[in-house]
Amino acid sequence: MAVVTAGICVAFVAMWGLKPSIDFTGGTLLELSFSKNRPTNVEMQKVLDDLSLKNVTLQQAGENGFIMRMAFLSEDEHQLVLKKMRERFQKDENIVREEGFETIGAAVSQQLRKRALWAIILVNLGIIIYIGYAFRKVSQPIASWKYGALAIVALAHDLLVVLGVFAVLGHYLGIEVDIGFVVALLTVLGFSVHDTIVVYDRTRENLFNRGHKQSFSEIVNDGLNQTLMRSINTTLTVLLTLSALYFFGGASIRNFALALLVGVASGAYSSLFIASPLLVMVEEWQRKKV
Repeated sequence: MAVVTAGICVAFVAMWGLKPSIDFTGGTLLELSFSKNRPTNVEMQKVLDDLSLKNVTLQQAGENGFIMRMAFLSEDEHQLVLKKMRERFQKDENIVREEGFETIGAAVSQQLRKRALWAIILVNLGIIIYIGYAFRKVSQPIASWKYGALAIVALAHDLLVVLGVFAVLGHYLGIEVDIGFVVALLTVLGFSVHDTIVVYDRTRENLFNRGHKQSFSEIVNDGLNQTLMRSINTTLTVLLTLSALYFFGGASIRNFALALLVGVASGAYSSLFIASPLLVMVEEWQRKKV
């Protein structure tokens, strides 16, 4: 099941990719608010078309705001957009305010992409090294570094699920990924490996206490059962909090909360039903090899 899910997510990412925000592509973000009557998307788009601004992404923000993402604007173009918006909508005491203006150049965006990739790579290397060190006294029947490597396999599943979901959302709903999405991925890595280590740690304790009395598969199964309810309760608590953040938080953090919702749910599944069975599979493979 996990292999099928990961394969489907890889296919989605390969077909559609992710829709990058201006954090990664470079461009301009302009946020406006309207004191009384917020115009519709069609009305906003008409003004932008009159200015010959193409490929603009419009997103409603809160109850009275709009966020516009577009190609890089010079200061003169910026002021022209504000002027036209106020000429069109600032009437009948409806005041148009500029809440934010941000530009990101292509060079900065390229640097952000590289740093995001290196952050994920270094986090995964750090996880393998740390788990290998923490489990150094448990070298039988599986070498300690393999615990870390198998935890990374489970993490890869979680990342692929999040990437696959956002590839679909980006293709059909135009949802973009930004630096907040990268932060969400790193958070998912931390939560998922934390849950996996809890299960592995109980397996380690059982190996110390009854390693010669039970088979390795029985020890792993006992460790899984001993931590099952803890993992479920912890995950449900986190999911409830993230759901509140998604439904009642601001528009600017909604995609961040959604990425965490998907990743945490996937992480809870992978730590129980991927990471632990992989330990048993590797141990059985080693025995058959001998």
